[in-house]
Amino acid sequence: MIPAGVQVYVASTPVDFRKGATGLMALVRDGGADPFSGALYVFRSKRADRIKAVWWDGSGICLFAKTLEETKFCWPKIAPARVRLNHAVTRADRRAGPGPASTAWPETGITRSPTKWTRSPS
Repeated sequence: MIPAGVQVYVASTPVDFRKGATGLMALVRDGGADPFSGALYVFRSKRADRIKAVWWDGSGICLFAKTLEETKFCWPKIAPARVRLNHAVTRADRRAGPGPASTAWPETGITRSPTKWTRSPS
């Protein structure tokens, strides 16, 4: 179980979903973040109906996966950015749809090359 207060980072660009836990942790590391920091890193598929999340729990890498059957996840526009979610955002109204009017995915404006994981100001 992931404890409360864990920082969540979302890569807005799709990744190769053939990657497993170690491959996704390598993407985090290659992007400049510490994959062993205890933060949860979320990745999306190109079709936006699947996510994978990796998290270091102190004793090993945890890989979480979810596939939606009839709908897609609400994602920020595909752009070279990374989004950090807070508790209020993760509990946001799930009826909010994708697009500019949706506040469920605030963009941080942090650029990456190719994936830059940095902490955004609190």
